[in-house]
Amino acid sequence: MSANLEAKKLIVEEIKQKISNAKSIAFVDYRGLTVDADYKMRKAFRENGSEYKVYKNRLMLRALNDLGITGCDKFLEGTTAVAFSNEDEVSMPKILMQTIEETKKLEIKFGILDGKVVDKEAVEALAKLPSKETLLAMLLGLLKAPIRNLAYVLNEPTCSMARAIKSIAEK
Repeated sequence: MSANLEAKKLIVEEIKQKISNAKSIAFVDYRGLTVDADYKMRKAFRENGSEYKVYKNRLMLRALNDLGITGCDKFLEGTTAVAFSNEDEVSMPKILMQTIEETKKLEIKFGILDGKVVDKEAVEALAKLPSKETLLAMLLGLLKAPIRNLAYVLNEPTCSMARAIKSIAEK
């Protein structure tokens, strides 16, 4: 076997490993993106536990087919880069959408979530979700509300009596 074929097999294995480990994946058309915008986006990805790589379409397609993910060949044409979100599902789509708004150059082709191919709209919807920390804070607030309300209701008769005694004393 030639060295070139072996190198391609290693790249396909690398892609398969990254796809298997990622929580969410987005494939984008990066045509027209400036070097400065690309650098800024990659830096944001690194800070949020995501990764952005450019692979050959045929190698990505082979890795996807090996993993049993089909129906992607119509999207993998032209310039294609892939973003892997390794820590949570929403940080990478948020960074992509922010870059799209700033540069008007990137275009999401499709994504993969839980091993299933999703369309561009699903990736954009994922970007609109609050972060995991925000969702946990919201859940904590919901769990804490009944206890807080109960404490308020139990404390109210005592407070009412104290207000009544105070008003009588002031007269």
